[in-house]
Amino acid sequence: MASAKEYTTDRIRNVAVLGHGGSGKTTLIDALCYVSGTSKRLGKVDDGSALTMHAPEEHAHGISIQLTPAYAEHMDTKVNLLDTPGYLDFTGEALSAVRVADAAIIVVSATSGVEVGTERVWRYCEERGIPRIFFVSMMDKEHADFEGVWSQIRNRLTERALPVEIPVGEGADFHGIINLFSEKAHIYRPGTQKGEYDETDIPAELKDKEAQWETELQETLATMDEQLLESYLEGGAISREEAIEAMALGMARNEVFPVFCGAAQMTYGVRALLKKLVELCPSPSEAQPEAVDGQEYAARDDGPLAALVFKTASEPHVGELSYFRIFSGKVSNGAEVMNASDRQSEKLNHLSIPLGKERFEVSTLHAGDIGVVAKLKHTHTNDTLYDGDRTVALGKIDFPRADISIAIKGVTRGDEDKLGEVIPKLHEEDPTFTAAFNPELHQTIARGVGELHLDVQFERMERKYGVRVETEQPRIAYRETLTKQAEGQGRHKKQSGGRGQFGDCWIRLRPQPRGSGYEFIDAIKGGVIPGKYVPSVDKGIREAAERGIVAGFPLVDFAAECFDGSYHSVDSSDIAFKLAGSLAFRAVVEKCGPILLEPVIEVGVVTPDEYVGDIMGDLTSRRGRVQGMEPTDGRTTVRALVPESELYKYAATLRSLTHGRAHHTRRLAGYEPAPDHVAQKVRAEREAEEARLRMDRKDI
Repeated sequence: MASAKEYTTDRIRNVAVLGHGGSGKTTLIDALCYVSGTSKRLGKVDDGSALTMHAPEEHAHGISIQLTPAYAEHMDTKVNLLDTPGYLDFTGEALSAVRVADAAIIVVSATSGVEVGTERVWRYCEERGIPRIFFVSMMDKEHADFEGVWSQIRNRLTERALPVEIPVGEGADFHGIINLFSEKAHIYRPGTQKGEYDETDIPAELKDKEAQWETELQETLATMDEQLLESYLEGGAISREEAIEAMALGMARNEVFPVFCGAAQMTYGVRALLKKLVELCPSPSEAQPEAVDGQEYAARDDGPLAALVFKTASEPHVGELSYFRIFSGKVSNGAEVMNASDRQSEKLNHLSIPLGKERFEVSTLHAGDIGVVAKLKHTHTNDTLYDGDRTVALGKIDFPRADISIAIKGVTRGDEDKLGEVIPKLHEEDPTFTAAFNPELHQTIARGVGELHLDVQFERMERKYGVRVETEQPRIAYRETLTKQAEGQGRHKKQSGGRGQFGDCWIRLRPQPRGSGYEFIDAIKGGVIPGKYVPSVDKGIREAAERGIVAGFPLVDFAAECFDGSYHSVDSSDIAFKLAGSLAFRAVVEKCGPILLEPVIEVGVVTPDEYVGDIMGDLTSRRGRVQGMEPTDGRTTVRALVPESELYKYAATLRSLTHGRAHHTRRLAGYEPAPDHVAQKVRAEREAEEARLRMDRKDI
């Protein structure tokens, strides 16, 4: 493994590269690393040679699916670049990147403009409060429209977006940029490999436009500093050095967000962006310190070590790789550190910095840097590594909920046996993926952020661990309840030599409000049932209620009152009264109008306005009830209550309806009575399933 140069904290920049899927993030990182010299060739997404897109699943789907670090070097500064997926299914990776970055590039396609993924990652950055730069990508593509995209950014994201470059030409005619800081044009040399350009005066046809944009830039920057404003109002122009300093200050305060442009695959505009990343983005020591239990941890080498593990990956012949960001202190190769989650010791051997799938060893990583180390024994994603006597636990990455579920089973018995071993490994690499056996449904239920997310996990499961699974619709966890009150007797009597069994109870069942659960009422008077046996009646009712009456699902939201009975001084026992309670339940429950309850999900769909009608029609066709709509800036959130049984594969339908521009969330809202036709269908399916299980047991 090759070794790499060390960089001190002031010579480090940590930048997350974010945007909607297909906006050009991976291509931009490839170009930044190639132009800077850290990568020896300019890769392409289309042919599978991109620097930060190396997983077989990424090549198969043609998209980024995981956070991948790389770095560029410029002006004696290391710029750590965190490539992230743009699709909602892999949003946990983007959140991880934002958590450990000090700044972000928001990549926006010059042809597609601001999309749902752009808005989402913008919110992530807003919540964390990190400085941002916009890069309008693909200026060489047909229908590229810089001013149109800038207008969308201003209208849908922030009015504080401010161009610092404007393009010379668009689409096939794109061949340069005008730098508003220097008031010079960069005209690119066709056929050059690393974005070489000639610096010229501004073309005559663009002088008026440049003057307009340059005036807005100067006026905005002047407001960042009182002395600058005073000087500007007196007629003095702001120098390039003053403008850069004011822009950096404004970015740090989130008062301004500069807009750049270029064509990364041609490397046009990449050098200018790389230079500004160094000049405008904060070093870790200039970023906000981490606060833990009232103590601040700033990026200083002489501070106590505090490093957050933000990603775990697994490689053949290497084992687990732990990627971490140092927020305070520094570490050297072979250092002994502690894990805050279990206070176990770890040794950092082969300390390295990542560049795509490559790693380069370093002897020391300074405060603020990003590193990777292999084969830690106790450390997982979101763990904090520290040294010293005081335990430090940095704020964790807030991963999204895994709302989409599907049932899985091994293709062979061997695959089924390995599932319990493999699922935790996949969860370790991707905390947004979980799977567990559900004893009520008799299925292993896998959960993820989206259907594509789950598909990728199953592909990874087969490739890395040789385990193949089949998928099927998850069974629904229906419930049952009562609609009216009734009472009756349960009597258990058995006499067949030796000591007999006797238990006798009268119970009253009545419905309770939805969500109130089960209540047992002891109304026995005069000792007709000894107090020691009453809990056994309760237990018998509980166990019988778990088996249901309509379709074999647990009965909920009812009260059972035991008000009378009798006993035998010799033959009565706990088991006799438990059986009596169960018999009483069976005798009474049929008279109480039992019904099937189905789980109802609150669905929130965020969609561009033009698809609202289609989405509402689809939700209605699924027996959904729209609860309300919340319009904001060209997008509407539609909220509806939909039976869970109607939501299988809904994400795929939503993607088809809206061309991938909408997304949804879901949460359990409660249970409601199922229509008769649904109850009949569920009962028939349950009976068929029980018959199949009986046949399986006979075969065994």
